[in-house]
Amino acid sequence: MTKNSENTPTVEAQKIDALLKVMERLRAPDGGCPWDLEQDFGTIAPYTIEEAYEVADAIERGDMAALKDELGDLLFQTVFHAQMAQEEGLFSFSDVADAITDKMIRRHPHVFADADFRTADEQTTAWESQKAEERAKQGADSLLADVPVGLPGLTRAVKLQKRAGRVGFDWKNAQDVLDKITEETHELKDAMQGGEQEEIEAEFGDLLFVLANLSRHLDVDPEAAIRKSNEKFMRRFGHIEATLRAAGRTAQEASLEEMEAIWIEAKELEKRERKTV
Repeated sequence: MTKNSENTPTVEAQKIDALLKVMERLRAPDGGCPWDLEQDFGTIAPYTIEEAYEVADAIERGDMAALKDELGDLLFQTVFHAQMAQEEGLFSFSDVADAITDKMIRRHPHVFADADFRTADEQTTAWESQKAEERAKQGADSLLADVPVGLPGLTRAVKLQKRAGRVGFDWKNAQDVLDKITEETHELKDAMQGGEQEEIEAEFGDLLFVLANLSRHLDVDPEAAIRKSNEKFMRRFGHIEATLRAAGRTAQEASLEEMEAIWIEAKELEKRERKTV
């Protein structure tokens, strides 16, 4: 536990300790929370992922009050997993903190040792070399071995492609990827004509995979891009609903042509608003 000059716990350490005690109490066999007691690593994992997305959502919206709350929820997920691990004699929260502290010191020799990196690219190269050494020590037999399966599909695709790209297995530029997208689109059309659902799914997946690769070459986060497109769709469809509601109608009562016209109106309104900002 971190201590100050008076050899007493710091405020931060006290607060972490209080949180750990709350988690321990929730999991106490005698008088704990029945729901918390029923959970295991597998059942909690989806909540951990959900909380990480809620952190990203708060950042995307620029809501710092929400970010504070969501970071607390995410921290609680770490504490929950650590408590379950401690109960099974695997590791404790202190072990988790030690592990990440050691890793950050090890991967930043330019800060904590005598390494000297002149550019961010040099630092990134050294970081990846360190990670490769760690993978080798863990017995990984593939460059792609430790890319987490639980990542969102597009994010995992980008990570897999980055790893392969480090040994030269990559397209040279975005235009080459665009050409591959055209090829994959034709293959998807052929699969659709064949009518075999399994083949259609396979070709659709290939197309998404290449689109993820294009995002890398364009320096675009595909998950962030699709989130923004989702929000844009909701905003424009909301304009359709509001316009129809003002006219005493619903979307169910409108034709596709009517809704498309209002959609285009929403796009034009957004363009004008952007110009006035």
